[in-house]
Amino acid sequence: METRVGPGAREAVFAQLADAGRAEQVAQRLTDGIVLGVLHAGERLPSEPELARRFGVALITVREGLGILRESGLVETRRGRDGGSFVVEDEGGHRSLLTARLRGLAQVELSDMAVYFGAILAGSAERAAERAAEADGERLGAWLDAADFGAAASARTNQGGFFLEVAVLSQSARLVREQIRLQAEFGPLLLLGLDDDGARSDVVAHDRAIVRAIAAHRPARAREAAGALVRGLSEQLLAAKARIERGGGLDEPIGA
Repeated sequence: METRVGPGAREAVFAQLADAGRAEQVAQRLTDGIVLGVLHAGERLPSEPELARRFGVALITVREGLGILRESGLVETRRGRDGGSFVVEDEGGHRSLLTARLRGLAQVELSDMAVYFGAILAGSAERAAERAAEADGERLGAWLDAADFGAAASARTNQGGFFLEVAVLSQSARLVREQIRLQAEFGPLLLLGLDDDGARSDVVAHDRAIVRAIAAHRPARAREAAGALVRGLSEQLLAAKARIERGGGLDEPIGA
């Protein structure tokens, strides 16, 4: 099934880096794009000069970052006229990468990141409800109706796109930039719970509540709905962290 990706999700992956001197930052940003499903298996990445321009880093930094991805088995580089760096298919859904990241973060760090993410999204939803035109609310509702949440991979990509759509409707360039930065940094972890069918249904229900509040120009309700959405995702994330801490894995059933 084809995953529907809005332009905002790709913008998040290729946004300029705050720390422009580290190849690890380039590798992490592209890794997040692959894990989120924004960058698909078989897709050719932008050229090295184009990546350097988008990330705001030196060409050598991009080359070193791609080298890290090759060593991790996430991309392969082909030579020749039709060559370049291509995303490698991974049947395991990159679970080992996400498990390693969760092990490296304390629960208090995850909670803090989720609180900040929620504050930015709530602020965006509130301002969107204040500023969006009637047609904007209708467009956001139509976007959500067309998005595929039936499978985990497409749900992660489309939920990321929804976050960015809300930020854009805030008409705040600062909020959009911060949403992009946070999503690239924290999105793959925050959306881990979307493996669960029930969690996907809950997320869509929260999304629809946000859309209704924006369309009705109810800022307080939009903020409340955005906060509830992120709290639910955070609970799923902390549950996954707890499973790993006791020796389980990300694929262990929720509540086990």
